[in-house]
Amino acid sequence: MSTSNFVHLHTHSSYSLLDGMPGVKELVAAAVKMGSPAIALTDHGVVHGLVELYRETTLAGIKGIMGCELYLAPRSRFDRSGAIDREPGHLVLLAMNTTGYHNLIQLSSRGHTEGFYYKPRIDLDLLQQYQEGLIALSACPSGEIPQLILADNLKGARELAATYASLFSQERFYLELMDHGLPEESRVNRELVRIARELNIPLVASNDAHYIASQDAPIHDILLCVQTGARVNDNGRLRFPSNNFHLRTSAEMAHLFAELPEALSNTWAITERCNFKFKMGEFQLPQYPLPPGKDGVTLLQELVTAGVQFRYGEASPAINERAAYEIAVINAMGFVGYFLIVWDFVNFAKENGIPVGPGRGSVTGSLVAYTLGITNVDPLAYGLIFERFLNPERVSMPDIDIDFCFERRGEVIAYVTRKYGEEHVAQIATFGTLGIRSAVRDVGKALEMPLYEVDRLAKLIPFEYEQSVDRALQQTPALQEEIKEKAAVRHLFELVRRVEGKPRNISMHAAGVVITPQKLTELLPLLRPRDGGLLTQYAMDDLETLGFLKIDFLGLRTLTVIRRTLALIAELYGVQLKEEDIPLDDAATYAMLSRGESDGVFQLESPGMRRVLKMLKPNCIEDIIATNALYRPGPMEHIPEFVAAKNGQSTINYLHPKLEPILAPTYGVVVYQEQVMQVAHALAGFSLGEADLLRRAMAKRDAQALIEQQERFLAGAAALGVSSEVAQQVFAIIRPFGSYGFNKSHSAAYGILAYHTAWLITHYPLPYFAALLSSFFGHQEQTARYLRLLQSRGIPFYPPHINNSWQHFVVEGAGLRFGLLAIKNLGFATVEAILRERQEGGEYRSLGDFVRRLAGEVNKRHLEALINSGAFDSLGARAEHLLILPQLQDQLFAAAALISKGQTSLFEGGGKDLPLPEEAIKPQGLVGSFTLKELQNMELEATGFVFTHQVAATGAAQQPKVTELPAAPNLYLTIQQRSKLRLEDLKAILKRYPGNCPVYLELQPLG
Repeated sequence: MSTSNFVHLHTHSSYSLLDGMPGVKELVAAAVKMGSPAIALTDHGVVHGLVELYRETTLAGIKGIMGCELYLAPRSRFDRSGAIDREPGHLVLLAMNTTGYHNLIQLSSRGHTEGFYYKPRIDLDLLQQYQEGLIALSACPSGEIPQLILADNLKGARELAATYASLFSQERFYLELMDHGLPEESRVNRELVRIARELNIPLVASNDAHYIASQDAPIHDILLCVQTGARVNDNGRLRFPSNNFHLRTSAEMAHLFAELPEALSNTWAITERCNFKFKMGEFQLPQYPLPPGKDGVTLLQELVTAGVQFRYGEASPAINERAAYEIAVINAMGFVGYFLIVWDFVNFAKENGIPVGPGRGSVTGSLVAYTLGITNVDPLAYGLIFERFLNPERVSMPDIDIDFCFERRGEVIAYVTRKYGEEHVAQIATFGTLGIRSAVRDVGKALEMPLYEVDRLAKLIPFEYEQSVDRALQQTPALQEEIKEKAAVRHLFELVRRVEGKPRNISMHAAGVVITPQKLTELLPLLRPRDGGLLTQYAMDDLETLGFLKIDFLGLRTLTVIRRTLALIAELYGVQLKEEDIPLDDAATYAMLSRGESDGVFQLESPGMRRVLKMLKPNCIEDIIATNALYRPGPMEHIPEFVAAKNGQSTINYLHPKLEPILAPTYGVVVYQEQVMQVAHALAGFSLGEADLLRRAMAKRDAQALIEQQERFLAGAAALGVSSEVAQQVFAIIRPFGSYGFNKSHSAAYGILAYHTAWLITHYPLPYFAALLSSFFGHQEQTARYLRLLQSRGIPFYPPHINNSWQHFVVEGAGLRFGLLAIKNLGFATVEAILRERQEGGEYRSLGDFVRRLAGEVNKRHLEALINSGAFDSLGARAEHLLILPQLQDQLFAAAALISKGQTSLFEGGGKDLPLPEEAIKPQGLVGSFTLKELQNMELEATGFVFTHQVAATGAAQQPKVTELPAAPNLYLTIQQRSKLRLEDLKAILKRYPGNCPVYLELQPLG
């Protein structure tokens, strides 16, 4: 065998989280560069990268070998007693065929779902069940057999080798030899060769590759430090003992194992036996449970017919024709069940009062989706194209993502799980990666840089450039200067550049769910997260590649805000309003947007978007839809052209009469992908499906495909009598828009949603902002931002109040009252208890009364948060409340002790009753007050906002002068006296103040 035929069978990618360094694409590229005919992927306990490996090796023209390095429990995989006499041993498994692949994913899944104990573990019992189609290698020195050798248990090592040789019959078990320059490897290899000779077990050579080249070892060592939280100079930390854990060349391996050529040739023999290939282009869709005696197409037709009647009343022939065409395409492509599944869970949501979005993505262009109620935007009214979503020329899985109320999204997922069974529904994995800020902190810690310095450097990086070191440096001159002047900072960022974007942890995708036709365990590798349920090991794109039905159940905050706003409008004003009742031609709403007053408006509130609105001065819904599409990289440069044409400052030239109906809604400017398709259809005779292929070629910037498409476009235009000059001009215009133009179907749905929020702000600002603020509990920065907005608009808002506040922000008079859930350290259960007791027992009369009634429900942390927020200000001074807090804590402990013994009240049973805190605690001496700054700091810490503001007044015998009073809920009033201040004067000052909360009074002599 030529040395070039050596194949790496033991490699780790970045999916061996913070242990393997290279991405799968990097591994494959390195194998190609070496001239290797194949490469295996054997990550620790997981198979995250196998689909990517197959995709990349297929593109590269080499073979990808599907594998995994599994952990074997010393005894049973169910043993979690802690009395484990040794660490789980390693075993490398490689899939020979389809049976082997399915057994491999079964073993990995079972290791996670049944055997997880610090690591995913399998056992001999599972190996016996799922060994068919697999080749096993005895693994690195952490393998079971090498560990027995190192423990001087040579008999045990020989017996275990014989067991595996018997289990993996037909020479599917190999003793694995490694040489990374470690003393123990020589000893292990010597015994492995002896066992191989005695038992006639084949040998195979490998290099335990965790990085590409030996010079990558220091970077890999940093990743190990990040993984373990260690520092590079820590003694006893996890570290690799040499720099040889890389993809060694065939020549290097031939040199190392010159005396055992069969160990090298066996790598090629194994490669020839491993021939598993994924089936691409086949859809694995679940079946919708149909009523008896009815097929899917018939049911879909019936639902669409009823939907057409509901949406349009008497349907025109054009509507019926389009509906029939879409159903025919959906049926021919095999997606009837998909539509029924989506219709069913959307219908469930609506029947249960769970808000559903108007549409998302290209599905909004489907009349079938509109008539089924999956979307709520009429595609005919807005010129939306079905073929942008689905067409026979481009056979791919349709993508129907649905927005739900973010508070109730989980109910829809639970319904789907019940309907199709827990064995068929799983959420999808995603990977948290090392962003630049976190990488700076983690790598800086590993290098033992001062933490304050690392934190300072991390904070210099703008959030919007968190995923690219180079872009972050381009936008941060201060950082460039630091790197230039300081060698330590330069070294830090050199390392950060190498580790940025590496996966650091696996988590659950925020919205993605997969539904399978067979049991999940038969089709996909799985994990079981700590909170239960099942999680796929493959990420979203890999599942789509394999043809599985994955759906994004997206939680959209705006839907929750609108739902709560409409409920408040009904409660406060008796107006029963639905979203579809909101008129799309309201002049006041467009006037507000034209002034750029779009704070709180969905997708239109950024500073840049406000500038565009002021330039554009929208006066119809098409303008809002276009604004949403234009304000993106690429189309953004055409905003001045769009504005000038819209405002009559330039003449619109359509180049050809057929373009006018297509481009008139956007004033002659190509804005949407659908317009590119319509132009190709009208001017060059493309079918809409063919036009979508043209758009995709433009989007992918596929040079060869574009040349071919341009020739077709020009030929088609000529056949329809369009001059070559005009055709050339038109193609030159649509070509760039095809690559960055926006999807009108998506923009229309979200544009209408944006308009709805603007209309609610215009006509019902108090309910809307109460709902909006209530949606940001736990996000103090956002809460403070919108409170400042209310302040700037002169809308009063009041601080937390133990007797007036509710769970959420509520409308109170002409303003808003702060919600208790927005106070830091107060959880939902605590707030519920506070409100329940207030409703049952009446208002709280004092802090002591509150503690007595809430004993067992609140603790010191809750009390501090409430006091600091000002919630008890109406019941006494904060200074006094905080002074008696230690004694109140004693009362709480006493109450908790009684309750734990079964006494449900402080005043039950015999013996002396516990006194109320204010009866037991008498502050000694004067109770001090707080300065303005101290009060503000308390409020800022508890709520993220400052409620108490200072107002200076000058007291005089006749007429006090008062500066302009702010729209602030708490007043810190400094009276500078010229003479004695009469009570009437003070009342006159306070009359000017609109709030109904305490006033902190400080008297100062003047001059």
